[in-house]
Amino acid sequence: MNKDLIIATHNAHKAQEISAILPTYRIRSLADYPNLPEVQETGRSFAENAALKARQVSTQVNGLVLADDSGLCVDALSGAPGILSARYAGEHGDDVANNRKLLAELAVLPALAPFRAHFVCAMCLAQNGQQLANFTGTLPGVITLSPRGTNGFGYDPLFVPDGFSCTLAELPAEQKNTISHRAAALRQLSEWISARDCSTCSSQGVTL
Repeated sequence: MNKDLIIATHNAHKAQEISAILPTYRIRSLADYPNLPEVQETGRSFAENAALKARQVSTQVNGLVLADDSGLCVDALSGAPGILSARYAGEHGDDVANNRKLLAELAVLPALAPFRAHFVCAMCLAQNGQQLANFTGTLPGVITLSPRGTNGFGYDPLFVPDGFSCTLAELPAEQKNTISHRAAALRQLSEWISARDCSTCSSQGVTL
Protein backbone atom coordinates (compact mmCIF):
# COMPACT_ATOMS: atom_id res chain seq x y z
CA MET A 1 0.00 0.00 0.00
CA ASN A 2 1.28 3.42 -0.92
CA LYS A 3 2.22 5.83 1.85
CA ASP A 4 0.88 9.37 1.71
CA LEU A 5 3.36 12.23 1.55
CA ILE A 6 2.47 15.89 1.18
CA ILE A 7 5.11 17.98 -0.59
CA ALA A 8 5.15 21.60 0.59
CA THR A 9 5.61 23.15 -2.83
CA HIS A 10 3.65 24.69 -5.67
CA ASN A 11 6.46 23.73 -8.06
CA ALA A 12 4.99 21.06 -10.32
CA HIS A 13 8.46 20.04 -11.58
CA LYS A 14 9.63 19.26 -8.04
CA ALA A 15 6.47 17.31 -7.26
CA GLN A 16 6.87 15.28 -10.46
CA GLU A 17 10.51 14.49 -9.71
CA ILE A 18 9.75 13.43 -6.15
CA SER A 19 6.86 11.27 -7.32
CA ALA A 20 9.13 9.60 -9.89
CA ILE A 21 11.89 8.99 -7.35
CA LEU A 22 9.48 7.71 -4.67
CA PRO A 23 7.05 5.51 -6.66
CA THR A 24 5.82 3.73 -3.52
CA TYR A 25 4.45 6.99 -2.08
CA ARG A 26 1.19 8.71 -2.90
CA ILE A 27 2.41 12.28 -3.50
CA ARG A 28 0.31 15.37 -3.04
CA SER A 29 1.48 18.96 -3.34
CA LEU A 30 0.21 22.37 -2.29
CA ALA A 31 -1.72 22.45 -5.56
CA ASP A 32 -4.09 20.10 -3.73
CA TYR A 33 -4.49 22.67 -0.94
CA PRO A 34 -5.18 25.95 -2.79
CA ASN A 35 -6.43 27.78 0.32
CA LEU A 36 -3.26 27.46 2.36
CA PRO A 37 -1.36 30.74 2.88
CA GLU A 38 2.04 31.18 1.24
CA VAL A 39 4.98 30.45 3.52
CA GLN A 40 7.53 33.25 3.57
CA GLU A 41 11.04 31.87 3.01
CA THR A 42 12.88 34.09 5.48
CA GLY A 43 15.61 31.60 6.44
CA ARG A 44 19.29 32.21 5.84
CA SER A 45 19.98 28.73 4.49
CA PHE A 46 18.31 26.01 2.45
CA ALA A 47 17.79 23.99 5.64
CA GLU A 48 16.14 26.88 7.47
CA ASN A 49 13.73 27.55 4.61
CA ALA A 50 12.84 23.87 4.30
CA ALA A 51 12.12 23.69 8.03
CA LEU A 52 9.96 26.83 7.94
CA LYS A 53 7.82 25.42 5.15
CA ALA A 54 7.54 21.91 6.59
CA ARG A 55 6.56 23.02 10.08
CA GLN A 56 4.04 25.65 8.99
CA VAL A 57 2.30 23.51 6.38
CA SER A 58 2.17 20.52 8.74
CA THR A 59 0.11 22.53 11.22
CA GLN A 60 -2.60 22.96 8.58
CA VAL A 61 -2.85 19.54 6.95
CA ASN A 62 -3.07 15.98 8.20
CA GLY A 63 -0.17 13.64 7.54
CA LEU A 64 3.52 13.75 6.82
CA VAL A 65 4.77 16.93 5.17
CA LEU A 66 8.05 17.11 3.26
CA ALA A 67 9.49 20.50 2.34
CA ASP A 68 12.33 20.97 -0.11
CA ASP A 69 14.48 24.04 -0.53
CA SER A 70 17.12 23.70 -3.19
CA GLY A 71 19.32 25.71 -5.48
CA LEU A 72 22.60 26.27 -7.25
CA CYS A 73 25.79 27.51 -5.61
CA VAL A 74 28.56 28.78 -7.92
CA ASP A 75 32.07 29.09 -6.50
CA ALA A 76 33.05 32.05 -8.69
CA LEU A 77 30.03 33.97 -7.38
CA SER A 78 30.76 33.23 -3.72
CA GLY A 79 27.93 30.71 -3.55
CA ALA A 80 25.29 32.68 -5.46
CA PRO A 81 22.52 32.26 -6.55
CA GLY A 82 22.18 30.08 -3.42
CA ILE A 83 18.89 30.44 -1.57
CA LEU A 84 17.83 33.04 -4.14
CA SER A 85 18.11 30.55 -7.01
CA ALA A 86 14.41 30.53 -7.90
CA ARG A 87 14.17 34.32 -7.91
CA TYR A 88 17.70 35.28 -8.88
CA ALA A 89 16.57 37.66 -11.63
CA GLY A 90 13.74 39.08 -9.54
CA GLU A 91 10.60 37.14 -10.46
CA HIS A 92 10.11 33.82 -8.73
CA GLY A 93 10.33 30.83 -11.07
CA ASP A 94 11.49 32.67 -14.23
CA ASP A 95 14.03 30.08 -15.38
CA VAL A 96 14.94 31.92 -18.59
CA ALA A 97 15.71 35.18 -16.78
CA ASN A 98 17.60 33.40 -14.00
CA ASN A 99 19.79 31.55 -16.48
CA ARG A 100 20.40 34.72 -18.48
CA LYS A 101 21.54 36.60 -15.38
CA LEU A 102 23.84 33.79 -14.29
CA LEU A 103 25.46 33.58 -17.73
CA ALA A 104 25.97 37.36 -17.85
CA GLU A 105 27.69 37.37 -14.48
CA LEU A 106 30.02 34.49 -15.37
CA ALA A 107 30.83 35.82 -18.83
CA VAL A 108 32.83 38.70 -17.32
CA LEU A 109 34.90 36.29 -15.18
CA PRO A 110 36.75 34.20 -17.80
CA ALA A 111 39.84 33.88 -15.61
CA LEU A 112 37.84 31.89 -13.08
CA ALA A 113 36.73 29.22 -15.56
CA PRO A 114 35.97 26.34 -15.32
CA PHE A 115 33.12 27.47 -13.14
CA ARG A 116 32.79 24.96 -10.33
CA ALA A 117 29.34 24.71 -8.78
CA HIS A 118 27.06 22.39 -6.91
CA PHE A 119 23.36 21.87 -6.46
CA VAL A 120 22.02 21.59 -2.92
CA CYS A 121 18.74 20.08 -1.79
CA ALA A 122 17.71 20.46 1.86
CA MET A 123 14.60 18.62 2.98
CA CYS A 124 12.65 18.68 6.21
CA LEU A 125 10.02 16.16 7.28
CA ALA A 126 7.36 17.35 9.71
CA GLN A 127 4.00 16.43 11.16
CA ASN A 128 1.61 18.40 13.36
CA GLY A 129 4.08 21.28 13.50
CA GLN A 130 6.83 18.97 14.78
CA GLN A 131 10.11 18.74 12.87
CA LEU A 132 10.95 15.04 12.55
CA ALA A 133 14.12 14.87 10.47
CA ASN A 134 16.35 16.71 8.00
CA PHE A 135 18.04 15.43 4.86
CA THR A 136 20.58 17.03 2.54
CA GLY A 137 21.79 16.03 -0.91
CA THR A 138 24.38 17.65 -3.15
CA LEU A 139 25.50 17.29 -6.76
CA PRO A 140 28.88 18.76 -7.83
CA GLY A 141 29.73 19.85 -11.34
CA VAL A 142 30.59 22.80 -13.58
CA ILE A 143 28.63 25.54 -15.31
CA THR A 144 28.78 25.77 -19.08
CA LEU A 145 28.22 29.09 -20.82
CA SER A 146 26.50 27.27 -23.67
CA PRO A 147 23.07 26.03 -22.51
CA ARG A 148 22.17 22.58 -23.82
CA GLY A 149 19.17 20.32 -23.51
CA THR A 150 15.43 20.68 -23.07
CA ASN A 151 14.74 18.30 -20.19
CA GLY A 152 14.54 19.27 -16.54
CA PHE A 153 14.03 22.79 -15.27
CA GLY A 154 15.81 25.64 -13.52
CA TYR A 155 19.54 25.72 -14.17
CA ASP A 156 19.66 22.19 -15.63
CA PRO A 157 20.67 23.38 -19.16
CA LEU A 158 23.78 25.05 -17.70
CA PHE A 159 24.96 22.36 -15.28
CA VAL A 160 27.31 19.52 -16.23
CA PRO A 161 27.59 17.00 -13.36
CA ASP A 162 30.99 15.60 -12.49
CA GLY A 163 31.66 12.48 -14.52
CA PHE A 164 29.41 13.57 -17.39
CA SER A 165 29.94 15.52 -20.60
CA CYS A 166 26.29 16.49 -20.98
CA THR A 167 24.13 18.85 -18.98
CA LEU A 168 21.36 17.73 -16.66
CA ALA A 169 18.89 18.98 -19.27
CA GLU A 170 20.36 16.54 -21.80
CA LEU A 171 19.93 13.54 -19.51
CA PRO A 172 16.77 11.43 -19.57
CA ALA A 173 14.66 12.08 -16.48
CA GLU A 174 15.22 8.52 -15.30
CA GLN A 175 18.99 9.01 -15.27
CA LYS A 176 18.86 12.46 -13.69
CA ASN A 177 16.68 11.05 -10.94
CA THR A 178 19.40 8.59 -9.95
CA ILE A 179 22.20 11.15 -9.54
CA SER A 180 20.52 14.41 -8.58
CA HIS A 181 20.83 16.29 -5.30
CA ARG A 182 17.10 15.73 -4.78
CA ALA A 183 17.47 11.98 -5.31
CA ALA A 184 20.28 11.88 -2.74
CA ALA A 185 18.13 13.62 -0.12
CA LEU A 186 15.15 11.39 -0.89
CA ARG A 187 17.23 8.24 -0.46
CA GLN A 188 18.04 9.45 3.05
CA LEU A 189 14.34 10.08 3.66
CA SER A 190 13.40 6.57 2.52
CA GLU A 191 16.09 5.02 4.72
CA TRP A 192 14.92 7.08 7.70
CA ILE A 193 11.30 6.03 7.30
CA SER A 194 12.22 2.40 6.67
CA ALA A 195 14.29 2.33 9.85
CA ARG A 196 11.32 3.48 11.97
CA ASP A 197 9.01 0.93 13.48
CA CYS A 198 5.40 1.97 12.88
CA SER A 199 4.32 1.12 16.41
CA THR A 200 7.10 3.27 17.87
CA CYS A 201 6.20 6.13 15.58
CA SER A 202 2.54 5.86 16.50
CA SER A 203 3.37 6.03 20.19
CA GLN A 204 5.13 9.32 19.49
CA GLY A 205 2.18 10.71 17.57
CA VAL A 206 3.86 10.16 14.20
CA THR A 207 1.95 8.38 11.45
CA LEU A 208 4.06 6.71 8.77
